[in-house]
Amino acid sequence: MEKILVCIKQVPDTMEVRIDPETNRIIREGVPSIVNPYDFYAMEAGLRLKEKYGGTAIVCTMGPPQAESALREALSLGFDQAFLLSDRGFAGSDTLATSYTLSCLVRKLMPVDIVICGREAMDGSTGQVGPELSESLGWPFFSCVSEIKEIVNSRLKARRMMEDHYEEIEGPIPAVLNVVKEIAEPRLPSLKGILKAKKAEIIVLNKGELEGEELRFGSSGSPTWVVKVWTPEVHKKGMVLEGEPVEIAQKLYQELKKQNVL
Repeated sequence: MEKILVCIKQVPDTMEVRIDPETNRIIREGVPSIVNPYDFYAMEAGLRLKEKYGGTAIVCTMGPPQAESALREALSLGFDQAFLLSDRGFAGSDTLATSYTLSCLVRKLMPVDIVICGREAMDGSTGQVGPELSESLGWPFFSCVSEIKEIVNSRLKARRMMEDHYEEIEGPIPAVLNVVKEIAEPRLPSLKGILKAKKAEIIVLNKGELEGEELRFGSSGSPTWVVKVWTPEVHKKGMVLEGEPVEIAQKLYQELKKQNVL
């Protein structure tokens, strides 16, 4: 195994996010942030692959300078190297532009055997970056991986979690995976790891250093954009039904029928 790359994201640590009224983008400055919870499972999967098959475990994220703290947290867990993709030209990136930007890093780091993403990000919940990254690279994509069984002769065998069953899948590497939380229990950082992460170098790359196509970065490379942001109305009014059980059941049935639920 040469290199294992895990892509993570820093997300707001609050539901009280502020939106720029002109751009409809999240204002991240001054907002407490955390590593996207699903990404801890991706990091654990990457570290276990390194421990089993060797190679270099690399973590990366795309974002403003403050995202460096997320990378240091990852380094404290045992990653060997960290990359921050940061440039004002990345602002306004949707999932397509984000996946293209990440693919430029993968190409720069080649040879890379495995790229791992979390299931989805809390702030967007699209789950699109993993499959779009595989498409940009032209690599196989393994979705909803709950277990990496083995890698033999450049072929990966995995278990995939579906809605009501599991599937055994196999394909060649290099490949892109997104993993679910059943993959493994994330580890905690050691004191040694924390101290090492504080001194570690974070490699920052801008748009020019990624050597990609100019018009595929940021808002110019994003075919989707946010038109409007609003808080949905919360209806807390309920209905209390009283009486004997049979009577209550009949009232509930009639009410559900009235609401076209039945």
